[in-house]
Amino acid sequence: MSGALRVVLALAVPLALWQALVSLGGLPPFILPGPVRVLEALWSNRGLIAWHAGITLTEVLAGLFLGAGLGILTAILLAVSPMARYIVRPALIVTQSLPVFALAPILTLWMGYGIWSKIVMAVLIIYFPVASSFFDGLMRTPPGWLDLGRTMGASPARLLWRIRVPAAIPSLASGLRLAAVYAPIGAVIGEWVGAAGGLGYLMLLANGRVKIDLMFATLLVLALLTLLLHRAVGWACDRLVARTD
Repeated sequence: MSGALRVVLALAVPLALWQALVSLGGLPPFILPGPVRVLEALWSNRGLIAWHAGITLTEVLAGLFLGAGLGILTAILLAVSPMARYIVRPALIVTQSLPVFALAPILTLWMGYGIWSKIVMAVLIIYFPVASSFFDGLMRTPPGWLDLGRTMGASPARLLWRIRVPAAIPSLASGLRLAAVYAPIGAVIGEWVGAAGGLGYLMLLANGRVKIDLMFATLLVLALLTLLLHRAVGWACDRLVARTD
């Protein structure tokens, strides 16, 4: 089966089941609009949705770059410093024990309804997966590789950058793929709590005005953006892993 046919089937089957559920169940549009109605809302509101999608995409990309960078630096610090593992790692775990919904109102209170509270939410939600996966990869470097490097007189810094980091790139790639999925969640949660724009804000606005077809259209765009972001990050990770092989 070709790739194009698989994509068509993956889209057609859920849409057919969705339409069958609406038709056979006799559900009113304000409960569950059909896919045709949602696509019509998507087309008629394409400018509005595109504007809000641009805001959310900006928040997600900024949060992804900042969160991934901070996670990478934290993982390296934990790998080279036992003291940092003793002090920072428990704090890292504590940050993940707090529900993100509990942090969103606090960030909105501190940073306002602008873009930065949503960026920080995205950073917080992806920081741990990147730092944890990369740290595990750094700590699981094959001992034989390290012994060979020491035998050849490599310094600790060279062991880190020439052996441990390249060996941990596949683990980092796994964390980045997860981050690509989690980052939109953090941004949208921040928009739900308080925002002046974004797909999460538009979903709440449409729901409050009982425009359920617009809400579903916005959700569809959010899912598409997440899939494209995951695909792009996955492609970049594959290139990065291939260069270290």
